[in-house]
Amino acid sequence: MKEIIQKISAVCMTLVVLFSTMSFTFDMHYCGTTLVDIALYKEAKTCGMKQQVSDKATCSILPKKSCCSDKQLTIDGQDELQNSFDTLTFEQQVFITSFYDSFINLFKGLETNVVPFKEHSPPFLVKNIHILNETFLI
Repeated sequence: MKEIIQKISAVCMTLVVLFSTMSFTFDMHYCGTTLVDIALYKEAKTCGMKQQVSDKATCSILPKKSCCSDKQLTIDGQDELQNSFDTLTFEQQVFITSFYDSFINLFKGLETNVVPFKEHSPPFLVKNIHILNETFLI
């Protein structure tokens, strides 16, 4: 059980470090005020209205303005990670070690199922009182 908890905590810490250092780019295509498509790490698909407006603009004298717009949202991850365990105070170190020790000890002894009345025999049943009184739990 202790090994499982250690593996789970290691995986969680790995995911925290991974997602805090990664950068994400969301590309969004709007047609008017309606969101048509959203894409992660690549260009969003268009609705085709930009091509129709540009084709008509070549034929007419006045160019028409497109109703479509593209927006890009970039979330930058951090570039430098620093080990902060050497800057912990003594009180913080004591708290972390005591919390870890108490958390691990919560699951100690759960592997064995102790039944305290296993050695005792059940009492002798003279009459079944529930049947005699006709009281049943429904």
